[in-house]
Amino acid sequence: MNKQKEALKELVKQLHSGLSLEDAKRKFKAVLRNATPLEISQIEQELIAEGMQREEIQRLCDVHLAVFRDQLEKQELTLPPDHLITILMEEHTIMLQLANELTTIAQKIQQYGTSKKTSDHESRLQQISQAFRDSEKHYLREENVLFPLLEKHGITEPPTVMWKEHDTIRERKKHLTKSIDDVKTSGIENLQVHLAEDASALHDLLSNHFYKENNILFPTAVKVITESEWKQAQQDFDEIGYCSFTPTIKTDHVTEESAGSLLDSQGVLQFETGSLSAEEINSILNTLPVDISYVDKNNHVKYFSKPEDRIFIRTKSVLGRDVQLCHPQKSVHVVNSILHAFKAGKEDKAEFWINLNNRLIHIRFYAIRARNGEYLGTMEVTQDLTELRTLEGEKRLLDWAT
Repeated sequence: MNKQKEALKELVKQLHSGLSLEDAKRKFKAVLRNATPLEISQIEQELIAEGMQREEIQRLCDVHLAVFRDQLEKQELTLPPDHLITILMEEHTIMLQLANELTTIAQKIQQYGTSKKTSDHESRLQQISQAFRDSEKHYLREENVLFPLLEKHGITEPPTVMWKEHDTIRERKKHLTKSIDDVKTSGIENLQVHLAEDASALHDLLSNHFYKENNILFPTAVKVITESEWKQAQQDFDEIGYCSFTPTIKTDHVTEESAGSLLDSQGVLQFETGSLSAEEINSILNTLPVDISYVDKNNHVKYFSKPEDRIFIRTKSVLGRDVQLCHPQKSVHVVNSILHAFKAGKEDKAEFWINLNNRLIHIRFYAIRARNGEYLGTMEVTQDLTELRTLEGEKRLLDWAT
């Protein structure tokens, strides 16, 4: 098996060095006949470790797939209809059907121009646009549940590449939905210019991305993720929610562990300024009007609060995950800079604010230190300031009952 793996690594390197596609296919068939998706994933990780840039892996991933396509398609993935991977794959199928329909409508709009036949498509375009907006839950389930589970089993590079592709898809979807929404104000004429390009680009992105996930990422996940992890993942999937087009599924919720099991035999934590039970601690943290996440000194996610309306999704699958893997690649260098400054004692706080869905979101990172100054970890606090910004005058305690 090691010889086969080394041969596959050498083939991928030759592809990057300019080996023709036909020669690569010939060498692949002659040397390697049973490469698995897991081996391909491990090879990509080793190439990254040896210095190959992630951008290069992503850029030439389509070439790899062309070489491996015949072999991959021989590997049939048979799963129960309610398996989480089955759900993701069925969502892939539906999204590709929507993309195909979108392409067809774009062609008809180009053919008929501003006639009545064109305007008849406006309602369906809005429905397709909404479905693609709602598909965000699909990507969030992968990024916040599936990817962390793969990382726990040492599969780190393929999820990183897939997340980058998610962001590319998001940008294209954003452009598409804006073009469709603009029909309400600027008319169908403006849509003719952009829809065909957006539809074609989105279809190509989804088709290539879903092929990689269906044939490499998902079979790898099925191979390494345990039955107990899938059960917890189902609860996390349910918590994030499904798309409006997700096929009907059966859900069996996992019973959550009692918070008391995390405490000592008395079930009470003693603080300098008082004591709290497990239920009190959990309820207090979840009632605070902020999202809290805590990363330990080794950069592993150790805790997050669960207020009723979290601003950014967190699931139990991220516990133990490297915090760098919880952020898009384009911002990881900033996260590393903050952590380095905290650990070196140069900074104790970093704050940012963004506009998200017309809400002002305030994000603060705090260095958590022991009494002797030792760095223990980093706490992230996220708060929606939208309503607070509108406050004027004053409202006193005695005003509450009036």
